[in-house]
Amino acid sequence: MAYIRLFFILLLLRLVSAYQHHSLLQDKAALLAFKKSILDPTSALANWKDDVHVCNFTRIKCNEQHHRVMEIDLSSSQLVGKISPFISNLTRLRRLKLNENQFYGTIPPELSSLRYLIVFIVMDNNLTGTLPPSFFSNCSNLKVIDASLNYFTGQIPAQIGDCATLWSLNLYNNNFTGQLPASFTNITSLSSLDVGYNFLSGELPSDMVRNWPNLTNLYLSYNNMSSHGNNTNLYPFFAALRNCTDLKEVALDGMGLGGTLPSSIAHPSLKFLDLQANRIFGPIPREIGNLSNITELSLTSNLLNGAIPEEISLLSMLERLFLSHNFFSGRIPVTLSKLKHLGLVDLANNKLSGEIPGSLGDLGQLSYLFLNNNLLSGSIPSKLLNCENLYKLDLSYNQLIGRIPPQIAELREIRIFINLSHNHLQGPWPIELSKLANVLEMDISSNNLSGNIFPQISSCIAVTTINFSHNSLQGLLPDSLGDLRNLQPSNVLLNDDMTALVSDFGIARLLMTVGAGNGGGGGGGGVIENMGNSTANMLTGSIGYIAPEKVVDSCLIRASRDQSAEVRRMWEVAIGELIELGILCTQETPSNRPTMLDAADDLDRLKRYLSGDTTVTFASSLGFSSSTLSND
Repeated sequence: MAYIRLFFILLLLRLVSAYQHHSLLQDKAALLAFKKSILDPTSALANWKDDVHVCNFTRIKCNEQHHRVMEIDLSSSQLVGKISPFISNLTRLRRLKLNENQFYGTIPPELSSLRYLIVFIVMDNNLTGTLPPSFFSNCSNLKVIDASLNYFTGQIPAQIGDCATLWSLNLYNNNFTGQLPASFTNITSLSSLDVGYNFLSGELPSDMVRNWPNLTNLYLSYNNMSSHGNNTNLYPFFAALRNCTDLKEVALDGMGLGGTLPSSIAHPSLKFLDLQANRIFGPIPREIGNLSNITELSLTSNLLNGAIPEEISLLSMLERLFLSHNFFSGRIPVTLSKLKHLGLVDLANNKLSGEIPGSLGDLGQLSYLFLNNNLLSGSIPSKLLNCENLYKLDLSYNQLIGRIPPQIAELREIRIFINLSHNHLQGPWPIELSKLANVLEMDISSNNLSGNIFPQISSCIAVTTINFSHNSLQGLLPDSLGDLRNLQPSNVLLNDDMTALVSDFGIARLLMTVGAGNGGGGGGGGVIENMGNSTANMLTGSIGYIAPEKVVDSCLIRASRDQSAEVRRMWEVAIGELIELGILCTQETPSNRPTMLDAADDLDRLKRYLSGDTTVTFASSLGFSSSTLSND
């Protein structure tokens, strides 16, 4: 009897072994068929061959016993083609990751046979059509679905609601329409839902949210949804969110949601809340102070009004605050200085008034400060400039007075831009600005600054854009400006009428017309002379060509002597055309001046000429010669 039992055990083992061998051969055949159906321009699947064990295929994982293929991870492999239905033969497959490739076409309905599938990721491809409802007919084990960044259309299949163990569903950046299926209420295990950037409609899903106690992330941005009560009531939705006790991130931006901010907005575990680009009106409720764990709050581009509540200072974890493009009035709360983690403050484009609180300088982590386009008055507080980590500072379009504080030199880390334009700042051009070596853009235009532009401005070696226009600056234009190699040709504004230009050769440093905004006097190379709105005073290399308007720059004349005759002639032609354009741009009668489009068009043709295109002509509509420029 024992021999019979042993015989059957051995027979069973042989049958199992044969089955496993057959299954591996089946898996291998499916993968090789899949490879033949696609293009592999980078040879990512080079070792998918008959003589290689399937478990050794690149980006393939088998189970521990090497009996079946468990995972296909072909993410970011630059593969091109359709998703082959042969994948459905991998009946023990658990994870399928095809994201960030160039797959196109539809998802094969045959994939519904993958009943052990846990992870399905096809994001960032060119897939089209609808999501096949049959794919979700055997989804009892499916936990992660990511079909984002494709071109899927139609409604989201209601059958997804049958995936009872689903943990994460990402369908953002597609063309889905209709409402979220009511069956989503059944997915009680859902932790993350992102359906943003589609064309979904209907009310905010309060009933669904109430049945998702494990929800941590909810992104509905840029759809066509509305709040309750015909887009007037946000309270029910935010009240329902209170059932999600571990909620971390909510994004409802760009949907045109109406209503006021309810007291129920204060979710204690929430870290990120984005409500920008909606139609939310009224004041911020004081309950906002109960968002005790919030790190980023965005209410930008709404219809909010009233004062910024002092309770915002209770948000001790806050790092980024966006309140711009609303109708907030009153003063900036001094208590903002209590938020020691605050790195970005955007209060731009409101109706805030009063002085800028110097206590903002106590925010040691502050990197971005936008207070532009308000009604702020008083002087720039020197204490504000204690923020040594500031990258961007914009105080433009306010009513600030006084001098630019010398402490601005302490902003050694400012790397992006500093904008103090369109205020009433007075006094001499601050030499301290020349100590901002890392700044990329500098704008102090439309103020009442006077005096000379100091040569030390060349210390701002990283600068790409400078605007000093609409002031009362005078004197010598520093030759050292030409050493700023990052300065772009169209990004030097020194006056009211024209941008200064830097030639492609890096020699012709500046072209400048002086209008009412900047005046001056003196003599010598590079002198700014105040000769009225209708006179073009050019500062550029003349190469022997001196215009009646005193085109002078002796250092460039010396530099030109080392150039070939052909290059010198190109400079002469370019300078002559620029001078003529400058004269036309400063005509007193508007009808005699070219439009900005005409001027830009001629500058583009001139650039092509300097790049070697000798067939270009200059438009006679601007008064330039219509002849073809040649080397004759």
